[in-house]
Amino acid sequence: MVSLENLDTLPQRVLVTVTGPDHPGITAALAGVLADKEARLLDIEQVVVQGQLTLCLLVGFEPGVSKGESALKDLLFTAKRMGLDLSFRVLENREGTSQLPPARSARFAVTAIGDGLDAAGVQLLAEVLAKSEANIETIQRLSSGGLHSLEIVLSLPVGDDPEVDGRGLRRALIVATEGRDIDVAVQRERLTRRAKRLVVFDMDSTLIQIEVIDELARRFGIVDKVAAITERAMQGELDYEQSLRERVKLLAGMPYADVLALAADLPVTQGVPELLSVLRKLGYKTAVISGGFTFAANTLKERLGLDYAYANHLEVEDGKLTGRVKEPVVTPQRKADLLDAIAQREGIDLEQTIAVGDGANDMGMLERAGLGIAFHAKAKLKEAADTSVDAGGLDRILFLLGLRTRDIETVLSGE
Repeated sequence: MVSLENLDTLPQRVLVTVTGPDHPGITAALAGVLADKEARLLDIEQVVVQGQLTLCLLVGFEPGVSKGESALKDLLFTAKRMGLDLSFRVLENREGTSQLPPARSARFAVTAIGDGLDAAGVQLLAEVLAKSEANIETIQRLSSGGLHSLEIVLSLPVGDDPEVDGRGLRRALIVATEGRDIDVAVQRERLTRRAKRLVVFDMDSTLIQIEVIDELARRFGIVDKVAAITERAMQGELDYEQSLRERVKLLAGMPYADVLALAADLPVTQGVPELLSVLRKLGYKTAVISGGFTFAANTLKERLGLDYAYANHLEVEDGKLTGRVKEPVVTPQRKADLLDAIAQREGIDLEQTIAVGDGANDMGMLERAGLGIAFHAKAKLKEAADTSVDAGGLDRILFLLGLRTRDIETVLSGE
């Protein structure tokens, strides 16, 4: 700490830090003192943690002018009168230059979500960032009532392709937090991160908790036969379209009334109603693009208020399934193309789109979107996706948009 008496011989930048219980009028009172003394306010940052304020003011004074000493005395008096602590430090001209980001750097937002965000969890994240030479700019808690979601904005040294460096940072963070309830997302921090306009979802095991074809097979008594074909596909013996056609062939003769009965009671994934309500009120377009079936996708479209629904058409004759799928089949490539088509129809840039899925047939769609999210997915899709959510409900996606719990609650309450 520097004495007031020596102020007139020191450089002009002074960092003032104010701490204490938060209440209205603090910033106004302190800024008023600086205005009266004709001091220059060079920078200002404020954060409130559990009702406790930390306010930092970078103030400029002309060297050798007594107004600086007078202003600091008035700031001290004003802060004390409001029940606050105030300290200050005079900065040398060289201070701060070592904290500037490197010449080749990019800004990223790291979002961490989960109950594992205790002191040890935060330490693991911070250690990875330090080893990566990331310079943290801001940290804010997104969740309410506890530290369940955290956003860190940082600058990261990068090479020719910043996206590669971002993926490398995400992998390092995932490895460091393995075994803990922490989902980690790394996104480029730019306008489009908070300006997404279209979200498309896979259906089976994403928007809903079941695989529709498995449930149809169970009702028709052929679940083991369908499972055997699925296993062959997973072993690489069949591609997606082949496996779909072979499984559907086994459903030939199933009454369509039984099919529709399944659609009437689809178990929606945790967090879906809240997520879609917020997205709708914020003006997002939403869609389900599924390798499943239209009878379920269209039901969800009406039930959840989605804007678009695309899936496979089961052929029906005389009230029963024929065992065939109508063209065109929603293949992995068609999923990606449909995302593109919806974006073009709505006049939305692909950078402003989000795709969410859980299986290998979602990979192209996730790679095409501005932000691809693997939801409770297998390792291969998680590796290809921009980020993943491995625990909790689909509403966790809202944190990836930079929304805070109180923002979400405000939107849901209609205030």
